[in-house]
Amino acid sequence: MPEIAGKKVLVAVSNRGVEQDELKVPVEKLRAAGVDVLVAAPEAGEVETLVGDWERGEKIPVDKPLPDVSDGDYDLLVLPGGTLNADALRLDPDAQGIVRSFSESGRPIAAICHGPWLLVETERTRGKTLTSYISLKADIMNSGGRWDDEPVVIDREHGWTLVTSRNPGDLDQFVDGIKEVLAETT
Repeated sequence: MPEIAGKKVLVAVSNRGVEQDELKVPVEKLRAAGVDVLVAAPEAGEVETLVGDWERGEKIPVDKPLPDVSDGDYDLLVLPGGTLNADALRLDPDAQGIVRSFSESGRPIAAICHGPWLLVETERTRGKTLTSYISLKADIMNSGGRWDDEPVVIDREHGWTLVTSRNPGDLDQFVDGIKEVLAETT
């Protein structure tokens, strides 16, 4: 695989409710590969993760508040899931602006589980093939996207690349897809 060390990845989450492993695993694996990863949330402080949308998980430090992020500095955007996280983030104007900026500039976005809700909200699913947690299937299809039940789906259509996965069980494939796409960025 081509070198990805030195690439910059932005991870956007809400301050509460992100699925612990969908945040933690990509961040740790990308950092281990030499990627500069920034975790951003609406407020400074910490992200309170959950396990299975129910049990309290670890607290992860916020590197920078979303309103202070210069998204043009990043090569790829990651949107972890977690029902509470994704529902809050899809209504956040800063998160919406970041998604629009990435897709309109041709930079890739990766979303897992409920993470694609922000893509639905910002009308980024039209004409794209993606996967997600099964409960988002109707939302994706109603917003003009095609839904595919695969561990990872990489769609390179319409001027920007989208990497999606279904759930925490697909994290290895999700991170491999991110690495593959990140290696393609210039």
